[in-house]
Amino acid sequence: MKTAVVGATGMVGKTMIKVLEERNFPVTELLPVASERSVGKEIIFRDKAVKVISIRDAVDAKPAIAIFSAGATVSKEWAPVFAENGTVVIDNSSAWRMDKNVPLVVPEINSHSIKKGDRIISNPNCSTIQMVMALAPLHKKYRIKRLVVATYQSVTGTGVKAVAQMENERAGIKGEMAYPHPIDLNCFPHGGSFQDDGYTTEEQKLIDETRKIFDDRSIMITATVVRIPVVGGHSEAVNIEFEKEYDIDEARKLISSFPGVVVYDNPALNEYPMPLLAHNRDEVFVGRIRRDLSREKCLNLWIVSDNIRKGAATNAVQIAEFMAENELY
Repeated sequence: MKTAVVGATGMVGKTMIKVLEERNFPVTELLPVASERSVGKEIIFRDKAVKVISIRDAVDAKPAIAIFSAGATVSKEWAPVFAENGTVVIDNSSAWRMDKNVPLVVPEINSHSIKKGDRIISNPNCSTIQMVMALAPLHKKYRIKRLVVATYQSVTGTGVKAVAQMENERAGIKGEMAYPHPIDLNCFPHGGSFQDDGYTTEEQKLIDETRKIFDDRSIMITATVVRIPVVGGHSEAVNIEFEKEYDIDEARKLISSFPGVVVYDNPALNEYPMPLLAHNRDEVFVGRIRRDLSREKCLNLWIVSDNIRKGAATNAVQIAEFMAENELY
């Protein structure tokens, strides 16, 4: 299966190539795609050097699949071009997520939304993916009425420039600023850009994407996104109000039995999810599972996952796997 990775030299693109290799995806030919300044450079795939090509050359090569992680602008322009040429596009940007004609997919939850003939499939935002993974079995059983979410997001979610800013600050080096403030020894409630209503685009994604993935517009959601100086993954404090009363032990079992989710929750031994635990892993870790004593039918969860892997690269490859296994190309 001829496979293009658009944005192959970026943080997520490199991980996509790594995950394709790790999961033995049936790539017959890899087409690493990047900007013109990177064309001709080499990346290693399955112990062989592969040259980076331009996006136009990738279109002309007619890959079966193109996994995009090059930003919304590139996706808006080029995803339809690939699609019209017969390629299935799995896009990691925000460009197509809320398009009513494009499935927004976390395979463990709503792979059924992909139909034969779909040519653009959207990968949700990283913070959305890990949250809905933990919430899906609870929503099915008890029906979620309202979510109150606070995120603690890794600098890797912003990209290599943000990681460099943090590392420079730790080393006392003046360098390019990816953020409007220092990030080391700091945190700030700012992810994406601010909207007229005072919420940020990252907060809006949590609201809109969760409703679309669960196919339930009735869920009330409010969110605050915070950037923190870590690299291992995103963390989320989530307060859930259910329509039905729940049993705490049953809720714990439902979460732990969901594929791809690990309950790591033993406060007596100081065991709870952390970015250090999640780093370079595909699981979504859930801990601090406890009843909200201030309100009926409410539950608190702490959710942590590597935002570059399950939050981006791995989820995209899982979509490709599902489509290949079900002959949806």
